[in-house]
Amino acid sequence: MRDFKTLKFLDLFRSVFERFGIQYSLMRKILAIKLTMDARKVPTIFSQQAKKKKPEENGFIKSLWIYALLGIMLIPVVTFGENYFFQMSLFFGIVMFLVMTSMISDFSTVLLDLRDKGILQTKPVDKRTINMAKTIHICIYLLFLTAALTALPLIVGTIRHGILFLLLTVLQLLLLDVFIVVLTALIYYYILRFFDGEKLKDIINYVQIGLSLSIAVGYQILARSFSLVDIDIVFNVSWWQFFIPPIWFGASFELILNDNLDDYIILFSVLAVLGPILSFIIYNRMMPAFERNLQKLANNSGESRYKKQGWKNWAANLLCRSREEKVFFRFADNMMRNEREFRLKVYPSLGLAMIMPFVFLFNQLQFSSYEQLSISKWYLTAYMVNLIIPGAVNMLKYSGKYKGAWIYRTLPIQASSSLYSAVLKVFLLNLFMPVYLLLSIFFVWIFGIKVVPHLLIVLAASLLYTVICTFTLKDTLPFSESFEDMQASSSIKMIAAFLLIGIFIGVHFLVSLIPFGEYLYLVFLTAASVMAWKLAHRSWWSQVLTAWK
Repeated sequence: MRDFKTLKFLDLFRSVFERFGIQYSLMRKILAIKLTMDARKVPTIFSQQAKKKKPEENGFIKSLWIYALLGIMLIPVVTFGENYFFQMSLFFGIVMFLVMTSMISDFSTVLLDLRDKGILQTKPVDKRTINMAKTIHICIYLLFLTAALTALPLIVGTIRHGILFLLLTVLQLLLLDVFIVVLTALIYYYILRFFDGEKLKDIINYVQIGLSLSIAVGYQILARSFSLVDIDIVFNVSWWQFFIPPIWFGASFELILNDNLDDYIILFSVLAVLGPILSFIIYNRMMPAFERNLQKLANNSGESRYKKQGWKNWAANLLCRSREEKVFFRFADNMMRNEREFRLKVYPSLGLAMIMPFVFLFNQLQFSSYEQLSISKWYLTAYMVNLIIPGAVNMLKYSGKYKGAWIYRTLPIQASSSLYSAVLKVFLLNLFMPVYLLLSIFFVWIFGIKVVPHLLIVLAASLLYTVICTFTLKDTLPFSESFEDMQASSSIKMIAAFLLIGIFIGVHFLVSLIPFGEYLYLVFLTAASVMAWKLAHRSWWSQVLTAWK
């Protein structure tokens, strides 16, 4: 078995783990197996090129370039001055936002995984060691992600501020990653304590949304901890700022690099070290209880998630044109409501799509009055609701029950377009429309009844945008691939999809400058959406279904 460099680095801290009662040699073997299995997973994009793929080449590592690209935006943050407190607080705020979002959407399922328990708990391995191996496994990938995200800013920052800046940043990033994993685990620990069975699985989904909202709101609170006075950035100390971790880490740079010995700077700097360490100690003590409570996820007792919903039958009759499409509509509805891992990965984007328009509006209120806002074109922020679509549509091809996809080969499917249109209609009805309608209510309240045509344009654009995003499903069938095969290999498509939202916003803004332009644009988008839904799937999806059969 390959001896990974990350494990050799971990060996330097063997005595620390053993001091906490961890069976280090066993934990190391468990991690070696986990990393080996990760390396042997064949990403979907390489499924037709498996023979060309190098042995034990990890798809996650290959996808890190996209985070390095995102890291470019952090370069100005660390270089535009020497107000380390503000600059580095903002730097760690952005890094914490991106890393914790990834933690919630991609690694929560690993933290809550029960599959290896049946093997390891039958062996003489302490439960604390098993849980620590899982935590370190996640930390390794978060460290890779963090390194990719911050590599370019660190290089430029070191040239600008010196080697001490580099050493301090690396130490703080290590502490930050540990803090993120432990904080997420502690949140799940308290959720696991009070709920059981099916209800617990539903509550965890709502926690994903809550965490996403908290991250977005917390990022805004961080920015407002500093104010601009006479071109100088001023920090006004308040008690609630001691609960914002990025400020802790930013203060350490102000203390060491600017020799600022103010009491609040020292206290923040102490929290930057003690916070992650104390949280890790608390988590270590709670590990046995966390492990016991985690077993509740395997308990299917309690009220079942499945409930008869008569209005869904009404919706199927209204939205579906054929009997075959109605069958697929109910099938897709059941799959989306019962796929816990699908909800774990998609629901966080619902919270972000809901909060982001209000973040932009709230920022604008810093520079204008409410009356000025209500007559402005900031209603275009409603397009942020489309942030849901690319990731969710891409997720529709994955399932925990993907082995049942053989049924596609046996069904006498007359029109393949019925399958894909039904799946997309369920997604729009269950996930997109509730967020859109709630957002529309608030926008009508803020901007008045005159915003209704613009909201209808957003809806028509979203329907067209959904069809465009289905090209990420090309060459596959809904719910036919394993979540384990999911990689970030579609990142380029995701970036292109997000840029397309900007194009829709730009066109909408231009037509709003023309008299009655928004009404003509609404008619055009509606016709384009109807035509796209009729024609999008008939040709190349038929070829996919034929290839499967």
